Amino acid sequence: MVALLAGGVLAAKPLWNHFNPEDPELTVRYRTETSAEADAVRPWLEVFNTSEQPVPLSEVALRYYFAADDDASYGFNCVDAAIGCANLTGSVVAMDAPHEGADHYLELGFTEKAGVLKPGANSKGLEIQLYRTDHKPVDQDGDWSYDASKKTYQESDRIPAYKRGALVWGEEPGGEDGKTSAKPVSRTVPELPEGGFFDDFNYRGPKDTALFKHGWLVRTSEGGPGIEGTWTTKGVTFPGDDEALGGQVLNLRAATDGTEGGTQQAALGTKEAKFRTGTYAARIHFTDEPTTGENGDHINQTFFTIGGSGSKYAELDNEYMPNGGWGAPGPKLDTTTWRNADEGDRVTSKAERSIAGWHTMVITVDKKSVTYSIDGETLYRSGADYAPRADMAINFNTWFVDLPFAGDRAWDMKVDWVYHQAGEKLTAEEAEQAAEEFQGNGVGWFDTLPAS
Repeated sequence: MVALLAGGVLAAKPLWNHFNPEDPELTVRYRTETSAEADAVRPWLEVFNTSEQPVPLSEVALRYYFAADDDASYGFNCVDAAIGCANLTGSVVAMDAPHEGADHYLELGFTEKAGVLKPGANSKGLEIQLYRTDHKPVDQDGDWSYDASKKTYQESDRIPAYKRGALVWGEEPGGEDGKTSAKPVSRTVPELPEGGFFDDFNYRGPKDTALFKHGWLVRTSEGGPGIEGTWTTKGVTFPGDDEALGGQVLNLRAATDGTEGGTQQAALGTKEAKFRTGTYAARIHFTDEPTTGENGDHINQTFFTIGGSGSKYAELDNEYMPNGGWGAPGPKLDTTTWRNADEGDRVTSKAERSIAGWHTMVITVDKKSVTYSIDGETLYRSGADYAPRADMAINFNTWFVDLPFAGDRAWDMKVDWVYHQAGEKLTAEEAEQAAEEFQGNGVGWFDTLPAS
């Protein structure tokens, strides 16, 4: 299993490694509502324990086989699961020996908290999305595991199941008499840390149901900061990116033609304000120049937390302004701890330098201080008087301080991943290591914090 040790480091050991002929049998049922050409592969799966022994789901793996289109890259997310999407892992794997209808497979696994299937029990529905990271339509025609005829749950031997690494249900492409045609199942199953929240932003778009179910909201409301009435879903995308840990990023684009009516700002934040003490870490790509158009905007690229109101207001800001803003020149990174927004009760520090490119931003919070850092370098520390007195939401946004000139231009900020661990002070290196091991073990999202 994988466990988060003190300091945010994961320890791992193999869960299984060889075939046991006495393993209990499993049965997989499948349905789909998509046609051969669709915006995403969307299998619904159920795992039945058809043996007379209890089966821990953490010992089970499933494979959905498909043929990739035009050498495209693929992403995966869990939309819904009775066991909880945080307890389902997934990895897309290229086959060493492709066969007709299959050169890749999505391997699904389960954490220990997914529970145990008693004899005769089933996992209930697992709603999965498998999609191209360039977000083009997928062609499922001829894919090994796809079956357009199964509109209701039916047994499918084209979706193999494994227990402790042994094939106990179904048939692999090219496999005969129980012989396997792909890499053997040999992996670690993560034990997720309590009080944690992690996301590597593998989503199809701003209206992806999984995005909402994983606790996020795309802002479309009125109000500031920036140009009022310009927050829109149009600037929130999840493109593929070779430099990203999970192959995709959250991209926040602010675009304008220099008029209020022609301006769009972008923001994504958690639905719940349930974060306070601990570590907030995110790998972010900041920019000093617009992606398109003329440079010179007072653009603000922000990673912040916010919550509460009145005497219990709390806000922790990282605001990067490559061209400055509010009368101050750039490039500069403002780190600000707020206690009362109405009265401007805040303390702030300014780092006057460019931070264009990828950086790991960390905010650590306890009852005595708030510390801001970049790539392990401490930037600023505020004291106990400004420690958060309310639970907060996590937010990212890109917005214009003002509109100083006419003409079309667009600015992009990218976020690779975000990780919060309650009650723990992690360094940037420890947060990066944890993120790499979560993602490396098939965990793209989890939330083990109590609801607010």
